[in-house]
Parts: sequence; structure tokens; C-alpha cells
Amino acid sequence: MKAPSPPTSPWQLLYGGAHRLRRRWYLDRARRLPRPVISVGNLHWGGAGKTPLVAALAAHLRDRGLAVCILSRGYASRGRGVRVVSTGTGPLLDPQDAGDEPVLLAGELPGVAVVVGSDRYQAGREALRRLDPAPDLFLLDDGFSHLALARDLDLVAFPASDPFGGGRLLPSGRLREPLAALSRAHAAILTGAPDWDDRDDHGAALAAALRPHGFTGPGFASVTRPGPPRRTNGEELPASARVLLVTAIARPDSFSTLARSLGLAIAGELRFPDHHSYPPASLARIAAAWRANQADAVLITSKDRVKLLGRLDAPLAELPIRADPEPAFWEWLDREWDRLR
Repeated sequence: MKAPSPPTSPWQLLYGGAHRLRRRWYLDRARRLPRPVISVGNLHWGGAGKTPLVAALAAHLRDRGLAVCILSRGYASRGRGVRVVSTGTGPLLDPQDAGDEPVLLAGELPGVAVVVGSDRYQAGREALRRLDPAPDLFLLDDGFSHLALARDLDLVAFPASDPFGGGRLLPSGRLREPLAALSRAHAAILTGAPDWDDRDDHGAALAAALRPHGFTGPGFASVTRPGPPRRTNGEELPASARVLLVTAIARPDSFSTLARSLGLAIAGELRFPDHHSYPPASLARIAAAWRANQADAVLITSKDRVKLLGRLDAPLAELPIRADPEPAFWEWLDREWDRLR
């Protein structure tokens, strides 16, 4: 594994310089919450496996007896201000008001609070004021570029299918910040990695590839594990089922690959933009494709399930996935938390 060399084109140098100035401006201006903040983010424009990783971290820290609160921007939602999506007992808002990923996390993580707001500092202050018990720590979802809030640990996810995003910023690359920004990261995590039980140390290889760009922390691998596909009534979908794949995620190829690996018969596929809200025209298009392809069910992601459940005139089935970081990552995280505490 080898990361690309730093770009040398005038545009890339100008864009990279602007990012450096932004980081310096926030260096002494970032506001700090009175509880530890662990950020999970990425350098790519979407599709780095952050949400399953956030869920895995939240569950691990919750199971250690900690009161965990996830802070999210609530991307693509119509809500304004600070909104409590969950106090730990399930979603209180719908995806239109809170965003699809916060509602998904609220439904999958009993005992974990979820609060959204464009100003994550204010969201954290409101969480401390309104939640009982008050949070012991905050998990900042998609937080690497949110420099306005100080954090104690910065974890950066890299998708195994495209770890370095071409090494370039837009418009010729797929990075939102230069790889040199990793000098402020504490750990790098290769998501969707080959099974960490094999002989290759993918996490160490990732860290080594990032060293020339200023990264000094450890690297870890995280495997994406699919669960058994199930209908929304809980009934398991037979392995021979004929399904129509429907996605509104950044990397639909990864979902399609997982579905095929389970032996499902793919009757057809519809792909919508990431965070698509599924207006009536989209629902009609999905129902028509389901009928035309004579599929047994419409197979969707967990993120799409929170937006489609009860709205589609076709049987739904969900293919759940979870992040499974290697044991060395949990050992490192526990040591870091003990240090912060």
C-alpha cells in the first residue's frame, strides 16, 4: 500500500494552502466542551464507513458503563437549531427533521443519546443541560473537518476500496482536505478491510503509507460484517430470494458486492444520490421496478430503511452491516480513554 505523492499543480497547491490557513485560524479559536470529545471523520467526500464505526465505538463505550452522546450535524435535514434525536430510548424525530444517519444511530443504540445541530459546541452544551444522566463523553460524527469544536481524539476512516482518494482535492480528486491534514489525527482506520484474522497487517500498512504526509499515530483495520438480510417484519430472507437493490449511499458498489456475496439473486438495481429523501416520484419508480423485475423484495441499507419504512408499496428487506475493528484497536482506545479520564 502506497499513498500518492503530494500534488504539485497550482490549483492543488492553492487549495491546500487555503486548508492550512483554515486549520491555523481555528488552532486557538476552537471551543472546548467540559467533557472529552472523540471525533470520527474522514478525508473523503462521503462513503468511508463512518456511521457503522461510530455505532461500534458508541456501543463499546456504553458497555464500559459510560453515558455516551453522539453529536451530529444532521446533514440534509430540514430541522434548525439543536435537536435531541434520542435520549437513549429510540428516535424522537424523523429523518426529515434530524437526518437519516442520526435517526439510524438512535434506533440501533439503546442507552446512547443522539443530538444534532450545525453548531456542535452548542449541541454539546444543550446535551449537558437537557440529558439525564449528563454525558460522560461526546462522539463527534463526521467531525475531522469540524475544527470549531476542540476534540481529544481524532479518528480518521479510510475506505479500503479507495483509501487515498487519488491523493488530490476537488475537482480532480476525491479528498475534502489534503493528506497532510493527517498530522493532527491520532489514529487511522481502514474500513471495509479484508478480514483482520489473515496474515497481512492492513492497519500497519495504512499507517506506514501515511507517514510521509505527517501522520504519526497507529493504524488499524476494521472489517465490514453483513448480517442476515431480513424483511422488515423480522423474517429472514431466503438465500435464494430474488431482490431489487435500492440505495441512496455514497458507495453503492460496496452494498451490491455484499448482497451478491450472500448468494441473493439480483433482479435489478436502482441507485439514488447519497442522503436522498425519496419523494413520491422516487417511491413510484421503486415500486414500478419491483413489479417489472418480479422481485420477492426490495433490498435496502439500514440508512435507507429509516426513510422508506411504511412509505413504499412493495415489500422491504434490510441488509444490516456492522463495523468490526481489530482487537488491537479496542486495546488502544481503552488505554486512550483511561488517559483522558
